[in-house]
Amino acid sequence: MNKPTRLFDFPYFQLETHALEKALVTKYNGIWEALSTQEYIDKANAISRGLLRLGIKPNDKIAIISTSNRTEWNVMDIGVLQTGAQTIPVYPTISEEDYQYVLDHSEAVFCFVSDSEVLEKLNSIKQNTKLKEVYSFDEIEGTKNWKEVLDLGEDKSNQDEVEQLKKAVKPDDIATLIYTSGTTGRPKGVMLSHKNLVSNVLDSSQRVPFERGTYVALSFLPVCHVFERMILYLYQYYSVSIHFAESIDKISDNLKEVKPHVITAVPRLLEKVYDKIIAKGSTLGGIKQKLFFWAVELGLEYEPYGANGWWYETRLKLARKLIFSKWKEGLGGNIELIVSGSAALQPRLARVFAAAEIPVMEGYGLTETSPVIAVNDQRNRGFKIGTVGKPIDNVTVKIAEDGEILCKGPNVMKGYYKEPEKSKEVLTEDNFFHTGDIGEIDNEGFLKITDRKKEMFKTSGGKYVAPQLIENTMKQSRFIEQIMVIGDGEKMPAAFIQPNFEFIKEWAKRKNIDLGDASEKTIAENEQVKTRIQEEIDFYNERFGKWERIKVIELTGEVWGIEEGHLTPTMKLKRRNIKDRYKKLYDKIYQSI
Repeated sequence: MNKPTRLFDFPYFQLETHALEKALVTKYNGIWEALSTQEYIDKANAISRGLLRLGIKPNDKIAIISTSNRTEWNVMDIGVLQTGAQTIPVYPTISEEDYQYVLDHSEAVFCFVSDSEVLEKLNSIKQNTKLKEVYSFDEIEGTKNWKEVLDLGEDKSNQDEVEQLKKAVKPDDIATLIYTSGTTGRPKGVMLSHKNLVSNVLDSSQRVPFERGTYVALSFLPVCHVFERMILYLYQYYSVSIHFAESIDKISDNLKEVKPHVITAVPRLLEKVYDKIIAKGSTLGGIKQKLFFWAVELGLEYEPYGANGWWYETRLKLARKLIFSKWKEGLGGNIELIVSGSAALQPRLARVFAAAEIPVMEGYGLTETSPVIAVNDQRNRGFKIGTVGKPIDNVTVKIAEDGEILCKGPNVMKGYYKEPEKSKEVLTEDNFFHTGDIGEIDNEGFLKITDRKKEMFKTSGGKYVAPQLIENTMKQSRFIEQIMVIGDGEKMPAAFIQPNFEFIKEWAKRKNIDLGDASEKTIAENEQVKTRIQEEIDFYNERFGKWERIKVIELTGEVWGIEEGHLTPTMKLKRRNIKDRYKKLYDKIYQSI
């Protein structure tokens, strides 16, 4: 078979090149259940036939909302796309108001949901949308089940119609609308064609060391986000057996059960994994603890390709045998690659995990670019810590005069759905996409991101401050869970901080510090806690120019979350929301100076 040109070609490509017995694997009632490549295709065809009998036509929109990644999502995706209709993946954690906006704006006619929690949110706004029917993956009393569509497609007499519709789908046709989880304003519907996503899979495939048909992956990042979705197509292209984690809470157990060779992650998750490892090492006694922290210190000095010399490599070999091998066991024992995206990865994490032979390859992209623009690759000296790697094949990157990263290639979106003016704002006449990120390309061709253009601000003294750079540095502290640098138009930078409440409780216990009822509010108001966090800020401030240093901090007495409005579903700060939420703290900071 020729290389895929449309998204639904991937399962068929897998069938012909290296069919799998366990193509898609999900845990139901404590048991892992697998679909073979052939069964995956058979079910997708049944969905296509069923949808046609329900009256689905090319360019109709079908929404899928799932709280976890699962086999059904992928079967539905292929089944819908084969008919020429388009899928609308929706973040399960967004507000009911955003549910309504996305479903109404996209004019979705059917919606498939995972469970009763999503269904409840959907039902509260369903009457304000064009939805004809809602189906669930879980068995929910009083709700139609997705198996009814499968049953409707059991009769194969209209398979010829499916084949004709498949043939009619062109690579340039829109495959999906992905609504950005925007940090400001309404989400925008990014129109991605089959070609956008397929080209990104094929051009990124050169950067992953997969041997067709031999790898196992564990998938847990939300598939409604384009990063994980593109990766799932990439896995299918390479005949990687995909296992879907039960939930974020059960990742640790699932890693040990599945023993994957590859996972994708976001930096926040890797930070938490690292913090847990360090916390565990702190509980060791005597010589074991000394050995543990000797290995960690060594790992934090890591440079790729033996750049530290033979004596460092000799000690690293010993550290790997005595300490780091246990880290690898905690991730199932077979991990060969972690692909990281969505936000900047702290260089210390890239170093220490690479030292532990758990290489984290950081990449960069946006929903609008399907998503990969650049990614690190351990082979051929394509890995450089502190960068997002070199641009992938067929993608051109240039830096504008103001430092903004511009991107051109077959991966760049068709535009924003129903918003031609907003599309024109980001797409130049010569088809370069304005990413909104500030960056630079070094003399070896590696791309480095420094900040978001819109998030940089000027103090009243006219000095520019890049908040993300400062925030990522400060978050290396185990005392700080979240931080937002403020000070646009003000005399100096300051910050709102959500303490790491869990770690602070452990710290207070060790230091015999009384945290009262140990509630989040009480911890945030504790002077000893604030003093200790100030010490952390002072330590990291030394790395910045005087005008960039955080002069005042205020601790917030609550956990920053998605549903609370602090964070987007991809864990980015909703800066305007946070500033509005803590207006009293903001006024306290700047009125006191």
